[in-house]
Amino acid sequence: MHAAQDTPQDPGVSHGPAGHADDGREHPRTHDPEPRRGRPRSAAAERAIIDAVVELLEAGEPLAGLSIERIARTAGVGKATIYRRWSGKEELFVDVLRAVEPSDPVVSGTAGLDDLRLLLESIRTRGVAQRSSVFLHNVFVQMKSHPKLWAEYQRTVIAPRRAAMLAAVRRAVDAGELRDDLDTELMDDLFLGPMLVRTLHRPDASLPDDLVERVIRVLLQGLAPKPQVAAGGGAHDPV
Repeated sequence: MHAAQDTPQDPGVSHGPAGHADDGREHPRTHDPEPRRGRPRSAAAERAIIDAVVELLEAGEPLAGLSIERIARTAGVGKATIYRRWSGKEELFVDVLRAVEPSDPVVSGTAGLDDLRLLLESIRTRGVAQRSSVFLHNVFVQMKSHPKLWAEYQRTVIAPRRAAMLAAVRRAVDAGELRDDLDTELMDDLFLGPMLVRTLHRPDASLPDDLVERVIRVLLQGLAPKPQVAAGGGAHDPV
């Protein structure tokens, strides 16, 4: 991504019809286009700011070296425009990461295992993206060395994702798709654990397209050995 070519006007400054700052005098009016409202202009500024951060990071600028002033200058906006949207660099960087990561899935909010599949698949997809993108990998490595930034990412991104997973597990229990005599948080960890191990702790592990289905199938079937078939055709538990 790169900073927008058309420099957005700072919403904090009043502009005349030709784009010049309003100095209180009357200006001759030409044929005006449809008046632009505040939100589209704000959206353009936000996009330019996020693109500016990405551009600077892609150029090799470390997170620690990025100042709000440098970001504002690259984006073509005033510092006040940034501070109206983000209280500091931590919040801004988290939104930048959200913009370049694969999007979170839209789940039904009513299904159990089906929503769980979507959420687990999003973890696998992000793992694939981080492996294939040097940029994403470098940003995550740097982010973990900044406690405030990592804490903000955990609070605003990881915690909601975990809550969505846990809610899906509980819906699966209510629908009779999972046992109702087990701790739902433990079940959530059992679904989530293999995906995190594969995506975060074992960078050499494969992330095949059917990984989610395999994880769910194994958990639903259990890890105990299948009962052995006795000579007479009846099954008995292994000794």
